[in-house]
Amino acid sequence: MPFDSKHWSRTITDGPQRAGARAMLKAVGYTDEDLAKPIIGVANTWIETMPCNLNLRELAVKVKEGIRASGGTPMEFNTVAISDGVTMGTEGMKASLVSREVVADSIELVGRGHMFDAIVALVACDKTIPGGALALIRLNVPSLLLYGGSIATGFFKGHEVTIGDVYEAIGAHAAGKMSEAELRELENVACPGAGACGGQFTANTMSTVMEFIGLSPMGFNSVPATAPEKNDVAFRAGELVMDVLRRNLRPRDILTRKAFENAIASVAATGGSTNSVLHLLAMARETGVPLSIDDFDAISRRTPIVASLKPAGDYMAVHVHGAGGIPVIAKSLLEGGLLHQNEMTVTGRTIGEEARRAKETPGQKVIRPVSKPFKSTGGLVILKGNLAPEGAVVKIAGHEMLRHRGPARVFDREEDAMKAVTSKAIKPGDVVVIRYEGPRGGPGMREMLGVTGAIVGEGLGESVALLTDGRFSGATRGLMVGHVAPEAALGGPIAALRDGDMVVFDVEARTLDAELSPAEIAKRFEKWTPPPPRYPNGVMGKYARLVSSAAEGAIARVEW
Repeated sequence: MPFDSKHWSRTITDGPQRAGARAMLKAVGYTDEDLAKPIIGVANTWIETMPCNLNLRELAVKVKEGIRASGGTPMEFNTVAISDGVTMGTEGMKASLVSREVVADSIELVGRGHMFDAIVALVACDKTIPGGALALIRLNVPSLLLYGGSIATGFFKGHEVTIGDVYEAIGAHAAGKMSEAELRELENVACPGAGACGGQFTANTMSTVMEFIGLSPMGFNSVPATAPEKNDVAFRAGELVMDVLRRNLRPRDILTRKAFENAIASVAATGGSTNSVLHLLAMARETGVPLSIDDFDAISRRTPIVASLKPAGDYMAVHVHGAGGIPVIAKSLLEGGLLHQNEMTVTGRTIGEEARRAKETPGQKVIRPVSKPFKSTGGLVILKGNLAPEGAVVKIAGHEMLRHRGPARVFDREEDAMKAVTSKAIKPGDVVVIRYEGPRGGPGMREMLGVTGAIVGEGLGESVALLTDGRFSGATRGLMVGHVAPEAALGGPIAALRDGDMVVFDVEARTLDAELSPAEIAKRFEKWTPPPPRYPNGVMGKYARLVSSAAEGAIARVEW
């Protein structure tokens, strides 16, 4: 029997007993003709608190036009979003990772409640991308995910800048290397309009991931937010979801183990954000695909960096589009034998077929072949040792220290570390340790771009290392190790550290250790007690009770 395109929504719209539902939907403006068609949910993460998601209202209009033109009836609904960049360095930043679960839960709830036949998720800022993907995986109806696009580059004193430059400038200002007037001038030009942060930070990393893993149409996401062709991309996404529906292609059909390996390779090849580890682990858990934190290190070791993107490289996401888009990166990995080419994507073509369709811009300098990479191995490295038995994550893109030994400067909250950095209390050779900022301890595992940017801006980026059970922005650079697991709030060894303890990072050996004996660590824990929850109730308290280790993707666990 042919697949029924109204496979789910008939329960809502069909038959005499559904007259009440139809009456309410007609009050919205839907007609009998509309309700006889497949109902397509358009999950929109538009919000007015950041530039990242600001263009999604306009894109939703075009997506809905494409759905109608292809025989469907769209129903748009909204969910939340938290700006990492706006909340960075404040208590508000704790809401960011929590919002990933809220986005996923809310899209799932509306999808289940209204029984949409298919869904398009419109996403942009960091946590809306994996949040949207998690919801699509749970619902497992024909779906696709469309990214709103990267912001255009800003210009400051004749060179291109991003929001990452602003955070580093804060440190430079504190060090007396930049005047307040210059800082304000940079602030005024760094973010010129709608779109997500411009480097290969978390949003653009996860956008790349979604094209490589197959949930987003290859070549759609990398079109910048303000590019004239973005509206056409949105219309085509509306058309495409109807085709995906007719083919009954579902997220769990696409998200195989090899698709996840392709996604990890895309992060490694572009020097992408460490946050991808959390999000891909979470997606794998929802899908039921076996994936561990160690897989990221193994894939990164064999995958060279072929795209020179900020924060470690020279170019930004808009330049990837100018070079031919994400398909050109896929083509580079395909020709280098590093892509599982037979994995299906939402377009109905395999990723290998999509890569072969790439149209590289002649003379582009952003993306190289695997045979002539910018760096011979990828950027993601997993460290383990007596400070991180379950693992910790660092991004190594080519300029960082690979070994460091120094005394710990221990802080139990980000604000105290930031004060120490900006007051010049951190010296060359130090190891800044920020703990009780993990998924449960924070709660919410804050990003540390404020602190890491200040360290670089102070001129300490090549002499100071940082260690935290929190996480980092994709804009972070330097020897900054995050996701330390187990976290301090759960009695992880990082909780035993004291000021002056010697900490040793060895990236090549993949180790992270304190020069402490097992007996000394155990002795210190004899007097340790878990800290009281910072949020005993509400959404933050609920999250802290349910959240798993960062080594498992910091997912909210439901145990029966």
